[in-house]
Amino acid sequence: MIGAIIGDVVGSRFEFNNIRRKDFKLITEESTFTDDTVLTIAVMDWLCHAENPYDQKEASKYLQKWARKYPYSGFGGMFCRWMNLENPEPYNSCGNGSAMRVSAVGWMLDFEEDMLDACKTITSVTHNHPEGMKGAEVVAQMIFKARNGASKEELQQYAISMYPEIAKMDYEDLRKNFKFDETCQKSVPQAIYCFLISEDFEDCLRTTISIGGDCDTTAAISCAIAEAYYDEISSELIEAVKNKLPEEMIEILNDANWLCMMK
Repeated sequence: MIGAIIGDVVGSRFEFNNIRRKDFKLITEESTFTDDTVLTIAVMDWLCHAENPYDQKEASKYLQKWARKYPYSGFGGMFCRWMNLENPEPYNSCGNGSAMRVSAVGWMLDFEEDMLDACKTITSVTHNHPEGMKGAEVVAQMIFKARNGASKEELQQYAISMYPEIAKMDYEDLRKNFKFDETCQKSVPQAIYCFLISEDFEDCLRTTISIGGDCDTTAAISCAIAEAYYDEISSELIEAVKNKLPEEMIEILNDANWLCMMK
């Protein structure tokens, strides 16, 4: 379940300095985790340790706990205000933060109904705008379907049914013209498209970053799906990314992986 984190860390140094090609070094001294990783870990922690993972107050508590630990990791303005409130309320966001943090829901729940309920819970505490809810659900469903054996064609059909514009996307056009946009509706389809045209996990990672835009977040989304589908990531890349994480994050990642293996 490290795919989203790899996408975030590798994409971090290109978020505001886009690179429009695939030939770049994956990990450098500048590579770091951002809010995408922080909240991905928060969702893992919530699913591993919450007494009731379908309770909105508990979901908010876990998001706030991790956000407050790393307040300068790149959160948006509305989320920054939300994370410090005593009684936080959703703020009708359609931002792609809902989609970048949800990968563990698609991984850790074995029944579709439970997965969808958990996705709704962890998303609606902040991103209760229809597009924010949709972005998270589509990403969670793509992961859920991929890890349960769906073919690339089946995943493409589902993705296009939710975002018809994917059918008309072109890689070269995106690489030249895709702009930074933090909304789900203008970044989730592009991230999914990059997965759909990829050949393996690393190709998905490089393809997503090469189209530019909010590339740490789009790579977190596409690589979360790619991990579930390809089920193979370079051990060297995994270790290089883990070396960028604090020990408390690695502990949660290990807990989540252990729970998945025990099922």
